[in-house]
Amino acid sequence: MIETLALVGATGAVGQIVRDLLERRNFPLQRIKFLASARSAGKQITFRGESHPVETLCPEAFEGVDLAIGSTPDDVAEQFAPWAVERGAVVVDESGFWRMHDHVPLVVPEINPEAARNHQGIISSPNCSTTQMVVAMKPLHDAARIRRVVVSTYQATSGAGVAGEQDLELGSRAALAGEPYDYQAFAHPIAFNLIPQIGSHKQAGYTSEEMKMVWETQKIFGDPSIRVCPTCVRVPVTNCHSESIMVETDRKVSVAEATQLFRDFPGITVIDDLANGEYPMPLSSNENDDVFIGRIREDLSSDHGLTFWCVSDNLRKGAATNAVQIAELLCRQTT
Repeated sequence: MIETLALVGATGAVGQIVRDLLERRNFPLQRIKFLASARSAGKQITFRGESHPVETLCPEAFEGVDLAIGSTPDDVAEQFAPWAVERGAVVVDESGFWRMHDHVPLVVPEINPEAARNHQGIISSPNCSTTQMVVAMKPLHDAARIRRVVVSTYQATSGAGVAGEQDLELGSRAALAGEPYDYQAFAHPIAFNLIPQIGSHKQAGYTSEEMKMVWETQKIFGDPSIRVCPTCVRVPVTNCHSESIMVETDRKVSVAEATQLFRDFPGITVIDDLANGEYPMPLSSNENDDVFIGRIREDLSSDHGLTFWCVSDNLRKGAATNAVQIAELLCRQTT
């Protein structure tokens, strides 16, 4: 049982989902605090039938807090996490700031729950595109060791926040009306378009989003020898990221074996009936905590290759759900 939990970024899109999950999953806590920027302070949030005021995020707000879940921009996470740890709280952080720090575990509970035991006050949750991919990789990696991954992502506008969703809706309306629109979240029109850049230029022609998938995958599996070749693309879809994934394994994994491995793994749902047009899609995966897999087939270009299609709600398993699952993991590990 957690005596006091603080939700940082409580009024944001992911923070709202975290609140819902804590309530719906009956998370064991006695008291909750909602923290956000000064402009949100004083707003009322209903949780388990009671109204709670939003408090201003500051060092003193973490007095008496045992566990903090944070969904904030990187610069805010850089500031608040040390405040919380100094006052005795454990922080589950969803931002990108702490993920690759050596002393911070990067955790997906279905994959590396033991890493959470080694925390020094902060546990990080991976990037949304990484999370769904590594969940899909895990059963195959356990059975036949994955050596190489080629992944192309088709990432929804919700990954760029509320402004990204507004750009899609308002930009599409403007395009259909033949009117100009001033995009706020994207450097190019997203309406009826694809943008093959997410994040800034990082190295060797790869973007920061793409390199996150490389480094985070290797850290989560504890295996820097896994080779990952990512291409990340923003698409005109409101919510749910999709990924085309090809893996090469030490030994050949048949379609039938892979399908059974996926079906048996917690948090994965297989939808794979090409003849009848049944496969995962963003519209049917929305507001769901699972990772959906379909189009499972042998890679025609590699003897030990397998390729499949993967869809997941980036605001849920890609963010809020994974953070809550880490918090639940901490509760189990301390009982």
